[in-house]
Amino acid sequence: MTRTILALNSGSSSLKASLFRADGTRRNLRYGHIGDGFPHDHAEAFDALMKDLGGEMPDAIGHRFVHGGEVDDDARLLDDAEIERLRGIVPLAPLHLPGNLLGVDLCRTRFGVPQVACFDTAFHRTLPELARRLPIPAELGMRRYGFHGLNYAYVATRLPGLLGETARGRVVVAHLGAGASLCLLHDLKSVDTTMGYSPAGGIPMGTRSGDLDPGVMLELATRVAPERLRDLVYHRMGLLALSGGESSEMQMLLASGSEAARFAVEFFCTGVRAAIGAFAAKAGGLDALVFSGGIGEHAPEVRNRICAPLGFLGFALDADANLANAARIEARGSRPVLRVAADEEAVIRDGVETVLAGASSRSRT
Repeated sequence: MTRTILALNSGSSSLKASLFRADGTRRNLRYGHIGDGFPHDHAEAFDALMKDLGGEMPDAIGHRFVHGGEVDDDARLLDDAEIERLRGIVPLAPLHLPGNLLGVDLCRTRFGVPQVACFDTAFHRTLPELARRLPIPAELGMRRYGFHGLNYAYVATRLPGLLGETARGRVVVAHLGAGASLCLLHDLKSVDTTMGYSPAGGIPMGTRSGDLDPGVMLELATRVAPERLRDLVYHRMGLLALSGGESSEMQMLLASGSEAARFAVEFFCTGVRAAIGAFAAKAGGLDALVFSGGIGEHAPEVRNRICAPLGFLGFALDADANLANAARIEARGSRPVLRVAADEEAVIRDGVETVLAGASSRSRT
C-alpha cells in the first residue's frame, strides 16, 4: 500500500519534517535555531509546520523519539499505552522527549491518522556487554543506551554503495551538530558509541558538556538546586560555556574573532579527535571515517582540525574536496573519509511503513 507519510524529526535546537507523498515526491520543511528568534520554542515551530503544510494531509505520521527506554524495537505504534510509557521515561532525555511528545499531541489534534514512534536508541541494541555496561552496581538498573541511532542507521545503509566491502570493516561515524556523538560500526552494526545513559554524555556539544568527572557533578549538586542543575547540564554547558557565553552555534564561533570562541572550537575538535583515537585503540585500527550532522556536513574547518593529526591512523584530507563539501574528502593514499548528509526522515518513513504493514498483516490473520 502506498501512503503519504509525514516524518517529524524534533532535535534539541531544530525541527525538521519531510512529507513523503504517495506519488513518490518529497517536500522538506525546516525550522532551525529554535530559541534564537523565530521559532522561539518547539511549540512555535510545530505551529509553523502545521500552517506550512496547508491542505496537504498525511495518511500516517512518524516521529523521531530520542529515547525508547528498554525497548529494542526500531519503531512502535503510538497508541495510548505507548504514549503513557514514553511520558514515564521523560527524565532519561528531558531536553528532547517533551518536544517529541508535544509533536504527537499537536498532530493528534490536527490529523486523525496513525502515528508511529521511531527510536534513536534502537540502533544500539547490538552493543556488546563491554560497551553497554556502566561501572556501577548492577542493581541500580542503569546502562549505556547510545543515541543518534536513526542517522547511524541511515549512514549504514549508504556505506556499502560508497565503500564496497570496506563498509563492513571498522568504521567511525561522527554525527556532529548541536547534539553530537560518534559511533563505531563493525559489519554495519553499532559496537560502541560515545553517548551513554543520557544524551548529555560523550563529547562536548552546543550546550551540553559531554562526559565530566563525577566529582564535578557531586560538587555541583551541593551548590545548585536540582531543577537549576538540570537546566545547567542541558542548556548552559558545552560550547556555550567554553566560549564564555558567546554562542553555542559552531558557525558563529568559527566566524568570531574572539579568543574564547577559538578555544571553544579547538576544545570541541580535540574531543572528537580523542574519541576517534579511543575507538581506533579499541578496534585495533580503523578502515574509514564518516562525517555527518549539521557541523559534520557543513564545517570544513572543523573536519580539517579534527583530521589534521590523524595521519598516524592513515587519515588525511584533500583540502579542495573538503572545502567543497564533497562526498569523498580523503587525500590520495588516505583511508576513506566521507561526508554523508543526514537523512533521519527517510528512516522514519521506512519505520512507519514497517509498523503499519505489520499491523495490517496481523489484522488479516
